[in-house]
Amino acid sequence: MAAAYFSRNRLRLGFLFVVLCVSLLSCAARQPSTQKLKVHKHLKRLNKKPVKTIQSPDGDFIDCVHITQQPAFDHPFLKDHKIQMRPNYHPKGLYDDNKVKTESNEREYSIKQLWHVNGMCPEDTIPIRRTKEDDVLRASSVKRYGKKKHTSIVDPRIIPKSADPDLVNESGHQHAIAYVEGEKFYGAKATMNVWEPKIQQPNEFSLSQIWILGGSFGEDLNSIEAGWQVSPDLYGDNNTRLFTYWTSDAYQATGCYNLLCSGFIQINNNIAMGASISPVSAYRNSQYDISILVWKDQKEGNWWMQFGNGYVLGYWPSFLFSYLADSASMIEWGGEVVNSEPDGQHTTTQMGSGRFPEEGFGKASYFRNIQVVDKENNLKAPKEIGTFTEQSNCYDVQTGSNSDWGHYFYYGGPGKNPNCP
Repeated sequence: MAAAYFSRNRLRLGFLFVVLCVSLLSCAARQPSTQKLKVHKHLKRLNKKPVKTIQSPDGDFIDCVHITQQPAFDHPFLKDHKIQMRPNYHPKGLYDDNKVKTESNEREYSIKQLWHVNGMCPEDTIPIRRTKEDDVLRASSVKRYGKKKHTSIVDPRIIPKSADPDLVNESGHQHAIAYVEGEKFYGAKATMNVWEPKIQQPNEFSLSQIWILGGSFGEDLNSIEAGWQVSPDLYGDNNTRLFTYWTSDAYQATGCYNLLCSGFIQINNNIAMGASISPVSAYRNSQYDISILVWKDQKEGNWWMQFGNGYVLGYWPSFLFSYLADSASMIEWGGEVVNSEPDGQHTTTQMGSGRFPEEGFGKASYFRNIQVVDKENNLKAPKEIGTFTEQSNCYDVQTGSNSDWGHYFYYGGPGKNPNCP
């Protein structure tokens, strides 16, 4: 009798267990994973409702979002912010890029963004590159999407020994830069030619930029950055793209690329952060360059960015920063790559054109007319320019000065080569 009772109960329990398993499997099939929910929630936060959408030939979707609906205003401190539609002052003493003479009968060429061929955004909107699900899934986590690693900055005053590969490759980031320090800076400007460097590994990148730096190189570093980059991990392709970055705590929790978090306030409806730049320079052929100016509006305290001669893009509000709320203590110009060493050897990821600086114009990448902004809001030539590179056999930098290009430097390299194992 007892045996029959227990047998019947075992059958009932087994049946209930099967029903429960089927139910759970069914729920799992119907409900997206926690990770997917996080991604969709993040995409909803990033991708604002557009007034108009333009599809770029490279596959990007550019959403024309009303200027008051941009991601910057997700920041609690910007809830009642009145947009500053123009800077109070432009730095004085700008080079007139139309009059600058250049080498080798170089003609002036116009650089645009690829999406322009299919339309432009209307007034009172700003163009925002739409973030796709795949973009976020490529990141190590939803939280880290659009952020640099803490190890992506180097203090050029502390020169590592080139003979110590462990020190050089500790972070994987390598640089070839020119820099100035020792006084208060209120901005910087440069013209740089644009290339499409080859990237060996999808988790690597190559960029050329200006750094506006304040604070120490510890956990309190403030940085504003702008230039061009190739980053398969961030964008999903090998296109050369305009980018910006900011951080107030050495890339730990604050800041991001472009408009991928609240911070930078864009006012321009012609240029999209993170969108492809076209055309790019070619070896022994036409050279295309862009000018970038970042400066502090000392009346309002905001840091402004200008692209080319006429595109004032927007500003970083001063409250985002601690040290940069006053001024910058160092300016850097140049290139940076990630060398991930997947097989224990240096990768062939190129910096700039992938050529060493000694090859010169038409072959190597350059920064020309590099300037800083002083307290009187004047653009002036920098004093006592230092240079820095971790491994000059992989990537190098060489400075110069003349009447046409002012202070300039060539930089870059191929990465792995017989002298850079």
